[in-house]
Amino acid sequence: MTEQEPTVRRSLIGKWFPTRYLYLRDGDAVRAWALTPGKQALGAVAAVLLGGWTVMASGSLVFDMVAQSQTDRTVARARAASERMNADLQARLDSAVVRMTATTGSLDEMAQMVERRHAALTQVMGMFRGVEGAEQALRPAAALNPDRSSPVQRMIAVRMDQERLIARAETEAQTRAERLRLAFRLAGLNPAAYTPHDAALGGPLVEARDPRALAAVLDVDEAFAVRIRHAADNLSDMRSLANAAESMPFRRPTQSRTTSGFGVRFDPFNGRPALHQGQDFAAPLNTPIYAPAPGIVSFVGVRSGYGNTVEIDHGRGFKTRYAHLNATAVMPGQRIQLGQRVGAMGTTGRSTGVHLHYEVWMDGRPQNPARFMRAGDQLVQQD
Repeated sequence: MTEQEPTVRRSLIGKWFPTRYLYLRDGDAVRAWALTPGKQALGAVAAVLLGGWTVMASGSLVFDMVAQSQTDRTVARARAASERMNADLQARLDSAVVRMTATTGSLDEMAQMVERRHAALTQVMGMFRGVEGAEQALRPAAALNPDRSSPVQRMIAVRMDQERLIARAETEAQTRAERLRLAFRLAGLNPAAYTPHDAALGGPLVEARDPRALAAVLDVDEAFAVRIRHAADNLSDMRSLANAAESMPFRRPTQSRTTSGFGVRFDPFNGRPALHQGQDFAAPLNTPIYAPAPGIVSFVGVRSGYGNTVEIDHGRGFKTRYAHLNATAVMPGQRIQLGQRVGAMGTTGRSTGVHLHYEVWMDGRPQNPARFMRAGDQLVQQD
């Protein structure tokens, strides 16, 4: 059988690549070269490889050209949109100046409008006080040199800067608020439940939900009042969500690796399906455990199955539990801060090895801790 295999292979090669002869005549002398099946097969393989490489190289070049073309078109569209927006803004400003200069006392009217807008902007900018990065982003532009510009030019420059500031304030407030709303949704929470529905700028502005009423209160044009209200609403939501997030268990109690998640699993002792109400983290003995949010220690002691346990009440219906600890570092009734050490990892209670069993409770019901930790990761990315 083994003797026939080389014969079969040779016959197949000979069938596809029979021996061929190449003759070269030079006068009366004739030279001949035999192209054996083996040489022809090697030549065919080399030709296939070269052809395949050529096809791949050509395809890659075409793909790069198409991708570059799409990128150029996207950049061109973005540039054109920006130019149209700037042109529209300049046109509106020029139109306003033309209308004002066409009437008696136009400079006074324009100055009064700029002053009223400035007063409204001052209220909004004041709400950004203390927001990280907002002061730099919302800094007014430098004033024009009075010696090199006319009063009209300076007022136009101030109004253009006001347009820039209100646009940036809208974007800044909306972006920060949306990131916080996303974090709450990742935790399985409804952001609307943690934002007020009756507060924005405060005072009489609270009741001025209608754009006309708000414009009358601020003594500015209606379009500008709408933008003021939009920025203020988003900023109010951002502050409310940020304050709520500070008291919720969004951070991780330890950076150790997770070994078992929330949900039904096979019990490690009896092998039967059972609900696992928390998240397990494995690490060496006495690995520190930290509080994921501020709160008050509500329990320190031994619970059946949990071993040495610490429980923290974070308010708003949230509670966290830390089980199987080797040691505790807090006392009942103690107020603790975010990141404060509450104990050390161990294997007390119903445990098969050193680990932390971590639970998050909301309104008396166990929640999936992974959702809250994902929300915390989202908040860390914002910082």
